[in-house]
Amino acid sequence: MNSFTTKQIVATGIGAAVFIILSRFAAIPTGVPNTSIETAYAFLAFMAVLFGPITAGLIGLIGHALKDAILYGSPWWSWVIVSGFVGLGIGLIANRIRLEEGGLTTKKIILFNATQAVVQAIGWIVIAPVLDILIYAEPANKVFVQGAVAATSNILTVGVIGTLLLVTYAKTRSQAGSLKREA
Repeated sequence: MNSFTTKQIVATGIGAAVFIILSRFAAIPTGVPNTSIETAYAFLAFMAVLFGPITAGLIGLIGHALKDAILYGSPWWSWVIVSGFVGLGIGLIANRIRLEEGGLTTKKIILFNATQAVVQAIGWIVIAPVLDILIYAEPANKVFVQGAVAATSNILTVGVIGTLLLVTYAKTRSQAGSLKREA
């Protein structure tokens, strides 16, 4: 069993802090109440691929909970849970992408984007609205619209910015087996 490393603990703390900052200062209102285009999810997806599901799940949970507490006075737990779910879900493919080894292929980019789209669709279109109804007794028509807008904007944001982060980072890594010893 893998233990939670110091590197993962530090990544969780820094990741949660960056998530808060991006959510606060790099979010664009959509016109739908309490729903923004969030660049924080591109960063969360990037961290998920780098550090895996547990770290990313914690970044999403802690970052979103603290962001809500700071901005609104208390966390909106249904969406906090989904942020953790999104980080966890995307992080499950970290071992298949192996970003640290370099060599980010088109196939891996497609895998990343297909995974993030499915995970976010499930999270924002299904889980968040259902939890909003169960926990907060919110009107179904309102929360499903919010969920659909959040899913669409987050999928697009991660698809563009998240992919750019992965590609840029991969270019800084040496591809596994690319170095040859000179005689």
